[in-house]
Amino acid sequence: MRQAVAYALEGVCDAARGHRPLGVEHAVGYSDARNLTVTRFTVTGEGIGQDRLDARALARWIDGADPESGRPRGRVLTSPDADLFLDATMNMPKSYSLAVLLAPELRDELEALQDRIRDRTLATWQRELNARRGAGGVVREPIARLEVVELQHERSRALDPHIHRHLWLGVKVLGEDGKWSNVDSRVAMKLHTVVNAEGDLASRTDPAWIAALACHGYTLDADGEIAELAHLVRPLSRRSNQIEANRALRLAQWRQAHPGQHPDHAVLAAIDRWAWAQHRPGKPEEVDEGVWQDLIRSEIAALDATALGRRDSAAVTATKVGTLDRDLLAAMAVADADRRSAGCGGRFSRYDVRAGAIRALAASGVVADRDLLEEVVEDVTGRALKEHVVDFLDGEARVPSHVKQLMSLRTAQDKLDLAERLDRLNQPGHDVPAEAIGQLAAEVLDDDTALDPGQTAAASAVAGTNRLVTVTGPAGTGKTTLLKVARRALRGQRRSMIVVAPTRRAATVAGRDIGTAASSLHALLVDHGYRFAEDAAGWTVWTRLTPGDVDPATGSVYRGPRRYPIQAGDRIVVDEAGMVDLQVANALAQLALDTGAGIAMVGDHLQALPVGHSGAMAAAQRRSGSVVELTVVHRFHERDYAALSLRLRDPADHAEAVAVAQELAVRGHVEMVSSEHEARERMVSAWLDHAVRGERIALVTATNAEAQQINDRIQQERLDRGQLDSGRVAVGQHGQSMLVGDVVQTRRNDIDTGVDNRANWTITRIRQGAVELASVGDSGDRRTVSRDYAAEHMHLAYASTVHGIQGETVHAAYTGPGVDAAGLYVGMTRGRVANTALTIAQSAEGAIEQLADTMLRGLPEVTLGDARRSARKELDRAARDPHRQRIAARSAETDARARALRDALRENDARAASLIAVGHARPEAARLADVLDETAADRDRLLEALAAERARRDALMRDVDVDAVAERDRVSAPTAAWEPDPFAPPAPDHHRPGLGL
Repeated sequence: MRQAVAYALEGVCDAARGHRPLGVEHAVGYSDARNLTVTRFTVTGEGIGQDRLDARALARWIDGADPESGRPRGRVLTSPDADLFLDATMNMPKSYSLAVLLAPELRDELEALQDRIRDRTLATWQRELNARRGAGGVVREPIARLEVVELQHERSRALDPHIHRHLWLGVKVLGEDGKWSNVDSRVAMKLHTVVNAEGDLASRTDPAWIAALACHGYTLDADGEIAELAHLVRPLSRRSNQIEANRALRLAQWRQAHPGQHPDHAVLAAIDRWAWAQHRPGKPEEVDEGVWQDLIRSEIAALDATALGRRDSAAVTATKVGTLDRDLLAAMAVADADRRSAGCGGRFSRYDVRAGAIRALAASGVVADRDLLEEVVEDVTGRALKEHVVDFLDGEARVPSHVKQLMSLRTAQDKLDLAERLDRLNQPGHDVPAEAIGQLAAEVLDDDTALDPGQTAAASAVAGTNRLVTVTGPAGTGKTTLLKVARRALRGQRRSMIVVAPTRRAATVAGRDIGTAASSLHALLVDHGYRFAEDAAGWTVWTRLTPGDVDPATGSVYRGPRRYPIQAGDRIVVDEAGMVDLQVANALAQLALDTGAGIAMVGDHLQALPVGHSGAMAAAQRRSGSVVELTVVHRFHERDYAALSLRLRDPADHAEAVAVAQELAVRGHVEMVSSEHEARERMVSAWLDHAVRGERIALVTATNAEAQQINDRIQQERLDRGQLDSGRVAVGQHGQSMLVGDVVQTRRNDIDTGVDNRANWTITRIRQGAVELASVGDSGDRRTVSRDYAAEHMHLAYASTVHGIQGETVHAAYTGPGVDAAGLYVGMTRGRVANTALTIAQSAEGAIEQLADTMLRGLPEVTLGDARRSARKELDRAARDPHRQRIAARSAETDARARALRDALRENDARAASLIAVGHARPEAARLADVLDETAADRDRLLEALAAERARRDALMRDVDVDAVAERDRVSAPTAAWEPDPFAPPAPDHHRPGLGL
């Protein structure tokens, strides 16, 4: 949804929702409703109705009013960032559009397929979404009526075949209480994974569509593309890249001819047509349907002449529903949900599991009516919830399906395994004396550089003999400086330092700064026999070869480590350790245990998190016998700001966070803006202002979509100012246009060209088949990449998310709204001279409160207890059915009383066991037997009280509807219960009769 709306409003797929500043006019223009009408669907519990809206009615509808009367529906949306609608794009595989072009008889079947997907989406929205009522929106209000506008498009912006639809969900919905209000957008966004999965399922399993394809000789491949046409998609996409380059060139020329103006819908449409027509036969300025189809067919013929020929019908080969391995599908469902949960500490929701089940079924090869597949989806989802997950909210009467209350058993086990391995690795030793470190520092470091006490302690620990060392600290504390000294100290002990990092780019930087060879952590593990691959369910499975084994990936014999030998006593230093994921950390810990080496985790778990599951660095910190916290910040010109950044990094509580935010504001590090649009414009102007002075600047955003918008704006402004050369254009990821002078980022390691993932460059030249680059930090560091590499692995990088800026140090940094705690901290510590946070607020008090909340949001969930607390907080924020809220509250009270009784029983049994032990050792056994009888009577009374609480709980649960009971019983299966049932009495610790005398 996030990307579709900007396409709907501004012609660029890079935003989340329709917002007010450009909203209504651009939306109406994009829909072409000035000359036509659009279809509005009205969805109720009774079914789906439809009518047509003209331009005036559509404008009213988008603005949250009744299309006929113009009367507002509920509260008027006044905020410039208020949602106008939520946009879901129904994309089909690209080969489907080619099939319709080559076999026009398929058009009706494809439209019918899209109609079925649309109707199911609308019904799902009406059933699953809700409005909010009550103070703080804590009460869930079911939706009686919602409305959706549908747009149907034949081509992409580049005028290439791309049949798709937009479903604009109006934010105004009618609750069952008869009141209009806004839809709960949080639920809508989290439900979208199910909506997308349903579209994938229909496009690959719908009997009518599959049969229609087969009649024309088409079949589907494993990716859901038409096997006979899939080879054409990439070449035509490259043609689309050229169209984007043409478009960018023409748009740049238009802006230069119309300074200060923004092209309207008609101008953009004309530019699109011109860009498409360039280098095609005849170069038509206007493209009618017949000419367009003929030209596309001619291009297909040039790529593969056989594609235009008539095909014999193909047999439909489908997997029978009865032969499906439902247990495998359940494992695939949870693996899918787990992969998408890294940003939430490994937690996911029932929606996520259901979506995973649907995707797994879509890839199974089955062909059947959707209604017949519902039983399979339900069964697979149930098996996944029963066999493969931990439920952190076990005991709740009912949890909204969007709440991320679950974790895969594998990820939970990874967390437990890492803790156990780190505990075994944590063998005590001794540090190198500080005096010796001081002497070595004088030899190794420049005359004007010295270690502070924290750096000295860290170097002593790294060079010492404690097996597990953790050096944590905020940005700018000189971690690589101390490692230079530690390396010299280790060498003096005839011990090696093996420097690794999660990415090759980070390893390259660390090796250069420390003065030693370095590698990625994965390269070290591979050298020592570790291999990783996906199993049938999609899980990443790690294995380890021993010398003499045949590598299944290469067929060669593994001879043992060759590049990175490790001896007992060596120190493996992991730089940027906060970005190491759980699975890699487990492999590394086992490697250290097997080789006798020690590990030093050096980094900050409060900065950017890994792409996989986080928590490894924090787990090491909690279990390490030698933990050094660096506190002296060397990066910033202002000493006071260095101290403030430490408080920003990890405030103790909300009050401390407020105090930090207030000081940031007083010192001029906070700027208020009124909208997301104003925040973007402020960041654009900041980049341009600093660039004029030759100062490097970092712009940190919450999402890639926001970074993309800022990147495009800066590029446009630089074009308008003549700072970029528009003579030649290179195409980057997702069709992005890149010019000579643009700042870009490479996103894939390439050994041949020497570029690293997430390295930043300036484009110095664009040639016929290559793009020449210069490092933004060292203009003498030059590389050349192919145009194909640029199209797949390079994008504009004036702004980036926290992962793109991690490790950078610049003159000034600006952090946009919406980031989490790590994003705020990393963003506010990139600039040596200036660091600024932008907040969307109407008052200084609001800005401070917002910053304080940000400091406490998105912190790592290291343990299962952390995950449980986070799930509980999310549940507390969710809107819930008022009746079920009361039931849940009363059930929670009953559970609490039951747990208290269990604790009392444990104490009673412990007392009895103690009395038995005393009785064996003393002569007054008879007196003790009387006391023991009293404890037994106490136990009986406690058991009676526990039984009474169980009866109260059972009575409460009878008040909950049958579906909720069934769901709770399924989700709360014993395999998923990581806490004991509060109503199960503990077994006594003693056996009686008698004292055994």
